[in-house]
Amino acid sequence: MEVFENLKANLVGKNARIVLPEGEEPRILQATKRLVKESEVIPVLLGNPEKIKIYLEIEGIIDGYEVIDPQHYPQFEEMVAALVERRKGKMTEEEARKVLVDDVNYFGVMLVYLGLVDGMVSGAIHSTASTVRPALQIIKTRPNVTRTSGAFLMVRGTERYLFGDCAININPDAEALAEIAINSAITAKMFGIEPKIAMLSYSTKGSGFGESVDKVVEATKIAHDLRPDLEIDGELQFDAAFVPETAALKAPGSNVAGQANVFVFPGIEAGNIGYKMAERLGGFAAVGPVLQGLNKPVNDLSRGCNADDVYKLTLITAAQAVHQ
Repeated sequence: MEVFENLKANLVGKNARIVLPEGEEPRILQATKRLVKESEVIPVLLGNPEKIKIYLEIEGIIDGYEVIDPQHYPQFEEMVAALVERRKGKMTEEEARKVLVDDVNYFGVMLVYLGLVDGMVSGAIHSTASTVRPALQIIKTRPNVTRTSGAFLMVRGTERYLFGDCAININPDAEALAEIAINSAITAKMFGIEPKIAMLSYSTKGSGFGESVDKVVEATKIAHDLRPDLEIDGELQFDAAFVPETAALKAPGSNVAGQANVFVFPGIEAGNIGYKMAERLGGFAAVGPVLQGLNKPVNDLSRGCNADDVYKLTLITAAQAVHQ
């Protein structure tokens, strides 16, 4: 995909280091091979150095990656102390030591938090909660951001759109929707999309009514107030947001209607259904979810992922690190 060629070009010379905690997993190792051969991202694998080295040598990979064995990490005690300090009374030294030994995601997140790597990709064999929870506890959200959200890049040929939030927030309120819109704009720009953001609803400019409509209207106002530089409009039905002829009838004068490329759904049900319909009926490739709003990038794979998914999400994570 052209979008990933552009991401790779933007990463040249950056030497972004991304930790992959599930370092002995075959899909991770295959993605590592491709990252080393095709990009300047440096994969940092957690696991048994001997096993990983043997596998990659057979695949013709001698260098261009790093391996950390959490069981024999020279800075382990410093990491324990930093985790105890970060959790501020919620974790004892003994608990911190245990979790860093037992849970590679906590270990990986601490590497990110301490600035030893630039981001993390996990989830090939771990649940979303196991990947995201340590990130929320330790890396936390950026200043003025109260929650993380998940956006999908939707690609078909030269078409590129961003859908959010399709993964994290079940029933976001108006303030949350406004945050999702603003963070989705940041993600869109990272992919080379100049954002025109549609706040989606079953109503267009007062054609319907109800609490859900009111929420989207309020979210649009909040987003405008916070980021008057962004092109955001709502509430809009999808056809009014996407089809110029429909936009001319339903939302004349809108600077977004009929031209939208970032679509903010009113809740996770609509978002999750929407991206899967675009994928299955529309032939779009769905890339993500890309987690938005964290201080440093951490992204979650599906346990059904393949090596190509790992490769792409690692490139995205590196791009987020550089873009921030």
